[in-house]
Amino acid sequence: MKTGLRDVLTGWRFGAAGPTPPPPSAPGDVLAEAEGLRVRLGSREVLRGVDVVARAGEVLALVGPNGAGKSTLLGALAADLPADGGVVRVHGRPVDEWSAPELALRRAVLPQSTALSFPFTVEEVVRMGRAPWARQPGAYEAEDPGDTDDAAVAEAMAVTEVTGFAARPFSALSGGERARVALARVLAQRAPLLMLDEPTAALDLRHQELVLRVCRERARAGDAVVVVLHDLGLAAAYADRVAILRDGLIAADGPPAEVFEGGLLSEVYRQPVEVFPHPRTGDVLITPKRG
Repeated sequence: MKTGLRDVLTGWRFGAAGPTPPPPSAPGDVLAEAEGLRVRLGSREVLRGVDVVARAGEVLALVGPNGAGKSTLLGALAADLPADGGVVRVHGRPVDEWSAPELALRRAVLPQSTALSFPFTVEEVVRMGRAPWARQPGAYEAEDPGDTDDAAVAEAMAVTEVTGFAARPFSALSGGERARVALARVLAQRAPLLMLDEPTAALDLRHQELVLRVCRERARAGDAVVVVLHDLGLAAAYADRVAILRDGLIAADGPPAEVFEGGLLSEVYRQPVEVFPHPRTGDVLITPKRG
């Protein structure tokens, strides 16, 4: 008899009791923070004493040139990379004091790329995001314990616009479609702390905007969102705060309108940059100087 992913999740749910989910967060609660964070990869010290916080109700964008340490910082905040110095806390506790199942209920991570070796369908991939909740019988109020999973999966696929190809194999998708399915899996996890590494890199203009709108909506709902971006325009439009990294340090941290300054960006990116207000909305616009 074939065993489906839902059967596996249901079996886990009624096994041994799992970890306790986090209580609801209040706006402004610090859900992740680094103090004096140092991370070495091989012989290179990638982060050299970084302080940063991610708060409930905010989108924090990590920006900076290639090699500045953005993905490394995200990985350390997610407890996927060990710190060589300083401390990282998630929900107020050092990350090494959480078990992997406990962390999975508190933060969801989207890496730069997702590879799967088996021919899972899109819906099965998204449903994988429900695995951390498999041993939480108290979280399921519906008579059918699969209803909550189904609702989370359906909602995540709808907001990322992948419902139309739910039955297709993940391996048959384009790069942009895979990126949206991977994001749907993270959203289905329903963790209060989202950590997204370049979620717009493979996407067209429409879906770049869609992904950042989803980030804003999750922040408005009370989540903390940390997102690595290369597009400074998207960061200016959607982030509450921006941390600009340069050579493993934070060069500036604050609202986009305050930290996106032409002189600083030109220095950090080693490229002359102009910063000016949008003629209609007044929002910050950033463009390289050309010619």
